[in-house]
Amino acid sequence: MTLHGQKVIIFGGTSGIGLATARMAADEGADVVITGRDQARLEKAIAELGKSVSGESVDATDRQALYDFFARIGDFHHLVLSISSGGGAGAFAALDIQALQTPIEGKVIAQLQAAQAALNTLAPAGSITFVSAASARAAFAGTVGLAAINGALNAAAATLALELKPRRVNVVSPGIVDTPIWSHFPETERKNLLEREAKALPVGRIGQPEEVAQTIVMLMSNGFITGTVIDCDGGARVK
Repeated sequence: MTLHGQKVIIFGGTSGIGLATARMAADEGADVVITGRDQARLEKAIAELGKSVSGESVDATDRQALYDFFARIGDFHHLVLSISSGGGAGAFAALDIQALQTPIEGKVIAQLQAAQAALNTLAPAGSITFVSAASARAAFAGTVGLAAINGALNAAAATLALELKPRRVNVVSPGIVDTPIWSHFPETERKNLLEREAKALPVGRIGQPEEVAQTIVMLMSNGFITGTVIDCDGGARVK
């Protein structure tokens, strides 16, 4: 099965993994709608992706805004949730536990809330794909908060697949991927960090957004996969 003629909604589709997924889905002939909170970045992404892609600025933490958005979009086939507010990293002994509320709301609550709001218009044979992170299933020092956040999404997949059947629900768990999330580091520090992580992985390099996008598109296209968490992490769990 291909995505030709199907409507795909991608939250977080203005950069990184979400943008790569939007491009790949559009190349397969899908009608793609992307969302993002930054209007300028949204407009830039739409211009870059071409005429088969449209978009709206939507805050996934705003419940009413989500319901209004899905009502405007109407019936669709696939939902991809690649959104996060960032934050949550740090050694546990000094970790501000209360501060985890922001990344929990910005990723776990936002993704689950968007999925719930989509149910009125998501096709019975459609799919939902959450994007978590390798910190949920691989041990990295300083990622207890991230493990809790991403682990929550991983844990939800099987139960949601059961409750929402015949709609399919899956999670893609990326490892270290070269996306704008690292852009806040000074260039030398960013380069050294990514090189160090690459050497520690069995594949010997960090991932590219397109590689994660391939996995997401595969899950949208394959009607016989549900309730799964697929690791696209370069072997992070076995290093």
